[in-house]
Amino acid sequence: MGCNSSKSVDSKANRAARWRSTGIVGLRDSKLKSFPDEILDLDRSVRTLDLTHNKIVDIPMEISKLVNLQRLVLAHNLIDRLPINLAKLESLKVMTLDANRVTSLPDELGQLVRLEQLSISGNSLQYLPETIGSLRNLKLLNVSNNKLKSLPESIGSCFSLEELQADDNSIEDLPESVCNLVHLKALCLDNNNVKQIPTNLLKDCKALQNISLHGNPISMDQFQQMEGFQEFEARRKKKFDKQIDSNVMISSKGLDEGVDH
Repeated sequence: MGCNSSKSVDSKANRAARWRSTGIVGLRDSKLKSFPDEILDLDRSVRTLDLTHNKIVDIPMEISKLVNLQRLVLAHNLIDRLPINLAKLESLKVMTLDANRVTSLPDELGQLVRLEQLSISGNSLQYLPETIGSLRNLKLLNVSNNKLKSLPESIGSCFSLEELQADDNSIEDLPESVCNLVHLKALCLDNNNVKQIPTNLLKDCKALQNISLHGNPISMDQFQQMEGFQEFEARRKKKFDKQIDSNVMISSKGLDEGVDH
């Protein structure tokens, strides 16, 4: 038993040494019920942390010790809230929290100014904080499968945003500020309650190539009559022609990108 115990300590030490040298901590599917303290002891060494598919309920305040963390992946856990100290992870570029139980995001989220990807689909969010507009480097925002009724006006200040996924919510309308998102390429709003979209959306969002509005009470006629529709259609067609030329496999849903009749 003594031998087994020393082996276990040895392998733990080896594991910690490996994490420290690579900067990558991967503990997917490890049946964890709590956040491992041993990770916090690595402080500045950790750049990527992946704890997907566990049963973690809480993220400790001490996570702020991981000051060089760039990728935080906590999908498929039981997390119901985020600590405000998360905001101290100033190097964070990617945060994935899909399939948890999060009901709200702290206002301090806006301090993660280097964040480029935020994915928090399959949670119970009822709103997004106005401070999300401070995320000027955010390129991808995925809030699909939540309980959102609207998007904040400040979303229009996420100037780098290229992809906004908000399928399967209860969103009724979009803020006019969405028209400020000049780099936006994809806007996914399937299965919401959207009756109309901002008048200038197609005209002002000149990079837009894909809008998906299936399962909403908006008509194709309304959409086609919007200013900028012809230019949008041309961009969309060009995108798919390019993909077909490159022999990229496209699902049938991928080609069906307008709005439902």
